[in-house]
Amino acid sequence: MAEQKLKGKKVAILAADMFERVELEEPRKALEEAGAMTEVVSIHDGEIQGFDHFDPANKIKVDKTVEEVSPDDYDALLIPGGVGNPDQLRGDENAVDFVRDFAAAQKPMAVICHGPWMLVESGVVRGRRVTSWPTLQTDIRNAGGEWVDEEVVVDGNIVTSRKPDDIPAFNREMLRIFSGERVPA
Repeated sequence: MAEQKLKGKKVAILAADMFERVELEEPRKALEEAGAMTEVVSIHDGEIQGFDHFDPANKIKVDKTVEEVSPDDYDALLIPGGVGNPDQLRGDENAVDFVRDFAAAQKPMAVICHGPWMLVESGVVRGRRVTSWPTLQTDIRNAGGEWVDEEVVVDGNIVTSRKPDDIPAFNREMLRIFSGERVPA
């Protein structure tokens, strides 16, 4: 049995239709195996459609809408990628405010692939060192962030990765940061 280093922690997974299936499912599995409780938070109720790159995959149930929640309800935030997922989220004022308020509360966040578009839209990327899917690098730089091409980047309380191949490193650092372990200065 996996070490229960996140027992008692509650993690929001912010996602919308067109999320990259593996970038939600694999980190969620790692979080739950570490003892965390997860809730999928979205911009609408019901179900959201996952994708395997450009091909529709399975749907998952939405636990709560972003209007129903507050960062105070959670210990950490996971934002999966997929091209359409963060593009829809960044067009929703409540979702953007949720990420901005999470950052203001200095709670840990793990963001992968195209997910850093939410860090750009919420103003959180300014002054941060992050990675993402390569096509986001101009957006990140224009928003005041430092983009690097690395498997996983930890900047304070934010963990970022580029793509599904990076999930093992992403999960390792996400669990470390979500458990409250601090990054050496």
